[in-house]
Amino acid sequence: MYHRLFFLLLLVGLPSTLTWAAPVQQEFSDWQVTCNNQNFCTARNVGLHHGLVMTLTRSAGAHNDSTLRIELGGPENVLPKIAPIAPRLLLDGAPLKLPGEHWQITPWHLSSTDSATINAFLEHIQDAQALTLVRGTQNISLQGLKAALLFVDDRQKRVGSETAWIGKGDDPPLSVPPAPALKTVVKVNPTPTPFSREEFNALLDYGTMRMNNSQCSLDPLRREVWVTPLTDDKALLMQSCESGAYNTIYRAWLVTRQKPFVAQAVRLRLPFQPADSDEREIELVNLTFDEKTRELATLDKGRGQGDCGVQTRWRYDGQRFRLVRYAGQPTCDNWQGPDAWPTLWITR
Repeated sequence: MYHRLFFLLLLVGLPSTLTWAAPVQQEFSDWQVTCNNQNFCTARNVGLHHGLVMTLTRSAGAHNDSTLRIELGGPENVLPKIAPIAPRLLLDGAPLKLPGEHWQITPWHLSSTDSATINAFLEHIQDAQALTLVRGTQNISLQGLKAALLFVDDRQKRVGSETAWIGKGDDPPLSVPPAPALKTVVKVNPTPTPFSREEFNALLDYGTMRMNNSQCSLDPLRREVWVTPLTDDKALLMQSCESGAYNTIYRAWLVTRQKPFVAQAVRLRLPFQPADSDEREIELVNLTFDEKTRELATLDKGRGQGDCGVQTRWRYDGQRFRLVRYAGQPTCDNWQGPDAWPTLWITR
């Protein structure tokens, strides 16, 4: 009885951070915050910045790893013709004095990974209105910055600790919970046996037959079929089905490699509930398969430039495809491509 009671008390006492954190993405006026399942948070200004962007990142836990970057970029700025930005930065119209000692400065980029420097800089600017450039239209709005910083403090349970950005207190750094354990999705059969010529032709014929009999809106002359070895006994079959201006919807199946072919539809189900959807299952948008990483990827573009939307990557575990990375950028502001979007979900 004593051992059973001790085990129950131990379970009650386990910190909630041992499980994954629910991903979140939220805007505060002109600032966007994204925190993933590791409670790693990214905050940056969005909107009409004309290519001048400040980005903050912070890991969960007592070690207090953080970064701050101010950079000029985007399609509006032809960088070789633009003067260095550090001497031209203005804070509410007055020359910006960089507090702290540890800055890395190049012509169009300022950054720091030093906690004391970052804290001093944020304290210096958090109640101001904007960072701008002399003789430039570029603008980092600071509207919402303070709320965004407080959100990160609250999310990482730093409020009341010495490490908080806004909600500082006297609690020691070790009072901050660690990051949740990182989940692992193991690669299954990473080097499957290549198709023989007969195997490939038979599977391609099978895929073509499925395509010709499918109820897809895409013009039959524009439909395509791909087939690739997934494991030694299964193939991945993909077929384009519907298409818009910049997104194409696919269908995909796991197919046995030997006749009689048996197909199972590929369904991609998220391990969390997206804030903007009632469904966890996502469409196969702009579907690709990387034969080097053995990962299935989707890219749902918000517009043709590809500067906003959702990118996901999935790995086959022997039963189904499991999510290994989910990145999203809801604001279309000509800043980053999909590989640089903030993550809401990561795994090993």
